[in-house]
Amino acid sequence: MQAVKRILVVIDPSQTEQVALKRASLIASFIESELHLLVCENREDYTPLLQELADQMKAAGITCGFSQSWHNGLTETINRTVVREGCGLVVKQHLPDSALRKALLTPEDWKLLRYCPAPVLMVKNSESWIKGNVLAAIDLGNHDDQHHVLHDTIVSHAAEISEMIDGALHLISAHPAPMLSSADPTFQLRETIACSYQDASAEYLNKYAITQDRLHIDEGPADTLIPFVANKIGASVTVIGTVGRKGIAGALIGNTAEVVLDQLNTDVLVLKPDDTLDHLESLLEK
Repeated sequence: MQAVKRILVVIDPSQTEQVALKRASLIASFIESELHLLVCENREDYTPLLQELADQMKAAGITCGFSQSWHNGLTETINRTVVREGCGLVVKQHLPDSALRKALLTPEDWKLLRYCPAPVLMVKNSESWIKGNVLAAIDLGNHDDQHHVLHDTIVSHAAEISEMIDGALHLISAHPAPMLSSADPTFQLRETIACSYQDASAEYLNKYAITQDRLHIDEGPADTLIPFVANKIGASVTVIGTVGRKGIAGALIGNTAEVVLDQLNTDVLVLKPDDTLDHLESLLEK
């Protein structure tokens, strides 16, 4: 996160409290980055609001620019601004859609998580992060190089946030139920699966001084276990990742982050591998 030089903050003029800006200013102060405020709108001029918010940031010692634009939808507007302004992080308030709307249309925030060429922090509430718990969600059962790099990125970002807020870092990984028919003896018994995941977690426990009481390894689907543990420990932010698939539709996020987005009471930081981010940026440049 220290490499982020500019943060894009999506401003929602309909909201009286700009909680995304509150989060972004905290991060910008810690990593000494700039902010760029964006209103995605073409029906009304919000320059006075943007100028007021930018002046507040400048008074707090944060370099801040702003713009207002619209390109065929919210997600495309944000993505084009990310590329144009060279932003390394997007911060946006998440307002959940109704069940009916989600059944009929893909939620706009899901599209942003799928196609944004930068990490995305979805802000769920205005509660303080200070001295809170940070939950890093990884899949210790995947050992390929791409997953390993993504796991390192997730835990390192979570550790940076934990340091920033003087909080506690927690690690979670869900494992599958045992299968007697599995060709790998490790996955035939619940105890051996748990031991395997425990062994795989050792490098992160040692590197980031994570104690056993802050390690959460359990059986079950990740999209159920992650919200359960996050709510149990009262996490302030959950950090999750996805390995994208390249193809006609671009990079598609695994649905875990999308499903947990509305189930979590915490803010959610979603990360992608560098090659996926590069692919998404190249699509925007075509």
